[in-house]
Amino acid sequence: MNEATAHLLFDTVERLEKNIVARECPAMVAMEGTGKIILSDYDYLRDSAAAAAFETRAADKAAEIGALRWVLAVPQVWIFTPPSTVAVRAVSNHPLRDGEQEAITWMSFDREDGIDYGRVAYARRPSGEPVFEEPEIFEVGIRPRETMPGFLLLQRCLSEE
Repeated sequence: MNEATAHLLFDTVERLEKNIVARECPAMVAMEGTGKIILSDYDYLRDSAAAAAFETRAADKAAEIGALRWVLAVPQVWIFTPPSTVAVRAVSNHPLRDGEQEAITWMSFDREDGIDYGRVAYARRPSGEPVFEEPEIFEVGIRPRETMPGFLLLQRCLSEE
């Protein structure tokens, strides 16, 4: 990941962390091109249609500003099941179950540097205040499914190249 994309990642994650502390959980995308745009959507986690609509709007804005890079970040609950399967679900006010962890799932795209995936895990103090880890970049090969946050946005951006 190059320096410009890393800066955009840290900025986006910091903004989303502030929202999570305020008990808000929007999806957020930051894009840089001829300008910088930050979009958020509170319905993103409601269902796949809402997620697709937001990513389509984001792709249109990316084309409009000639985006060179973007970062999409989404708060989710990661579910770890043996032997090595990970699933995700929307965040909620319900307590976490065994094998679950809250995290910000993110995808970055840079026209010159490529695509990176990762997460920012967090835990909650007894008061409910979240404590965030540093952003983690996945070092293993990932094959994102169509339901992965950013998949549709990525496909739309790649088709415009």
